Amino acid sequence: MDIDWAALGQVFGVSLVVTVGMVGVFTLGIVGTSRKTRPEQGDTAAVPGGAADASALARTGAYACFAVCAAVVAYGIYLIVG
Repeated sequence: MDIDWAALGQVFGVSLVVTVGMVGVFTLGIVGTSRKTRPEQGDTAAVPGGAADASALARTGAYACFAVCAAVVAYGIYLIVG
């Protein structure tokens, strides 16, 4: 039995990069959806003037991050099944 160490190293490297990247993208999605749009009772605003535009942009970016995560998961399932 002979192990192809170069191929094993490639699989490990790609898996590590994709895993760290997807955790980062998912984290950006979580941060984007947790922005406040207006202050609560007695609190200060989370973002200065133009908060509605900034919040809408952040939320749109967050949904795009979640879509990328879903696409990567679907592609992984496709690779496993196919």
